[in-house]
Amino acid sequence: MQLLIVSAYFDSHRGGIEIVAGRLAQEFRRAGHAVTWLASSAGYSGPSGEPGDRRVAVPAFNGLEHVLGLPVPIPAPTALGAIRREVERADVVVLHDCLYPTNVAAFLLARRCGKPVVVTQHIGIVPYRNALLRGLMTLLTRVVTRPMLAAADQVIFISGITASAFADVRCQRPPRLIFNGVDTQTFRPAGDAEERAALRAQLGLPSHRPVALFVGRFVEKKGLHILHEAARRAGDVIWAFAGWGKLDPRQWGLPNVRVYSGLAGPSLAPLYRASDVFVLPSTGEGFPLALQEAVACGVPVVCGADTAQADQRLTALLHPVTIDTRDAPAIAGDVVQAVAAAMADDRRARLAEAAGWYSWSRAGRLHLELIGAVASRAAALSPGMVRSSLSRAGADR
Repeated sequence: MQLLIVSAYFDSHRGGIEIVAGRLAQEFRRAGHAVTWLASSAGYSGPSGEPGDRRVAVPAFNGLEHVLGLPVPIPAPTALGAIRREVERADVVVLHDCLYPTNVAAFLLARRCGKPVVVTQHIGIVPYRNALLRGLMTLLTRVVTRPMLAAADQVIFISGITASAFADVRCQRPPRLIFNGVDTQTFRPAGDAEERAALRAQLGLPSHRPVALFVGRFVEKKGLHILHEAARRAGDVIWAFAGWGKLDPRQWGLPNVRVYSGLAGPSLAPLYRASDVFVLPSTGEGFPLALQEAVACGVPVVCGADTAQADQRLTALLHPVTIDTRDAPAIAGDVVQAVAAAMADDRRARLAEAAGWYSWSRAGRLHLELIGAVASRAAALSPGMVRSSLSRAGADR
């Protein structure tokens, strides 16, 4: 099959959605399919070099992320021609989330060209503190996301939270829940105390103080305002931040804060293994990939109560905190208490074992089963549609 994957950014942007899109693209290529990945040119650093890694970077304005912290690139008018050409040559269009303008354009053009669309929906509604942003998110979800999910040929949710957020949408076919995978060869627990001590020395972390780790974009949605207050309160804890964004923890002026802005993908694994607890007080998430990576490394997790419900098999092993409408200091107090409880958690081995539930090869296989079924139905309805290689979708079953 000729598959077109569309996302807001490429994986060089280092967001969870685009990292997932890139890993699934790898799985699709390994199963023998031709894959084109289309996204905005914002932050694009070129293809991975893996055989068959074809990418189309369309020009886009990324000022909303730089000014407001909203990762929503606006495609230039000239991008529409490239999007149309790639949609026309594809057998199936696979969208990662709905709200991004590039994805909306690809969806509308696919409908115009009669091409089947599969939507992998990662997030629900982000409850921004700003009333204007919160209202805009609610409105766009109602007038864009929900209609797109209802019209798509197949919908895939990556967590129970996202599935629940759109449970009342009348989809064309029953939606499927498919969890993201995790590379357990790369993301694994530290072998022993000596390895952890060596990793801390390499990372410039003290050996005698507890380390709480955050991985993700430095934006409100991820709970950076809460972590700011938590780091101020818990001065005995080293708060390590791996990521980038407008709310840079380096600007807080706190001596117990460390920032690692150059780590991504496999290079994050040593930082996970060197840490005592992973903290993610985010809202509006589906099932953050960073959380899965922390679990695979056997690191106790503190996260929002909603996020902790993403996969019921994992819920009992997490340390949830209610992220509600209270002010940041009140929530930060709960986070600090949860961090202390998590550091005393002796279930690291059970956490690492739980990561065995998640596999990129399994996630890719399940996606391809649905994509192949969608392509077969479309080919049956449209005799002129390219049918070659459809059987490959089920070759990995």
